[in-house]
Amino acid sequence: MPLRDAIRLRRSERQYGSRRFRLDDEADLQLLSDLLWAAWGYITPKRRSAPSSHNRQETDLYVLLPEGAWRYEPAENRLVPVTGEDLRAASGAQDYVGTAAAELAFVARTDKVTGKTPRGVVETIYVDTGFISQNIYLFCASEGLATVVRAMVPKEALAARLGLAPEQEITLVQTVGWKSGE
Repeated sequence: MPLRDAIRLRRSERQYGSRRFRLDDEADLQLLSDLLWAAWGYITPKRRSAPSSHNRQETDLYVLLPEGAWRYEPAENRLVPVTGEDLRAASGAQDYVGTAAAELAFVARTDKVTGKTPRGVVETIYVDTGFISQNIYLFCASEGLATVVRAMVPKEALAARLGLAPEQEITLVQTVGWKSGE
């Protein structure tokens, strides 16, 4: 799809169909893989699909599915298991949270953002999250998927359930799934 069309179709949606990413289905795995690569994968050994301040690459993506949670390892384009627990509903309070195929949690490693004031660290991790989120919006528009990024996230509780370290901070969560009726 031409970028102009993806931009025109990009929108936040809050209603999702019941279809899920089936981990035993090659087409679903490829779609999920393509989504994660578009979001934050490597284009070259040093360059990602989204920019980051001073190329710090401080953001990790956590993928929450019904079967559990994984951390995306972009260098190998693979998922590393974190827990077998379905944490989708634990990622927010909105009524649609936990009903979509996936929740993508953006986790910043604040220790990688050096030489900034505390406010500068916050600005950096949120701006870099925004770049990645916009790639997800454009990918979803191009593939006919629904998505919305969310700030209303119980960050401390979700961080504990994901086993995050103190220097890891959840910035936002983005819901991704098939459109309502699919």
